Amino acid sequence: MKKIYVGNLPYTIDNDQLRKYFAQAGTVVDAVVISDKYSGRSKGFGFVEFETEEESKKAVEMFNGKDFEGRNLVVNEARPREDSGESSGARSGSTSEPQE
Repeated sequence: MKKIYVGNLPYTIDNDQLRKYFAQAGTVVDAVVISDKYSGRSKGFGFVEFETEEESKKAVEMFNGKDFEGRNLVVNEARPREDSGESSGARSGSTSEPQE
């Protein structure tokens, strides 16, 4: 785990502020606040990537639940995105065995 998920961010935070805040835990390689592609407004979450796994674990311990400008941050390991088509549950009723 080098990349962490940061949720419940204040909507006023930008990439540079996120980078500077999380630099307290170690060397930040990348910091991105996710924005709505149409409005450009922050979605209130982002991702921070550290140079080492130790730094990312330290950041989770340091910042998860911590107050940041009036909001309690949710910080944990970033998980890979699931493919949007398969995870919707549309196939949940089917079986792989043929019907007789």
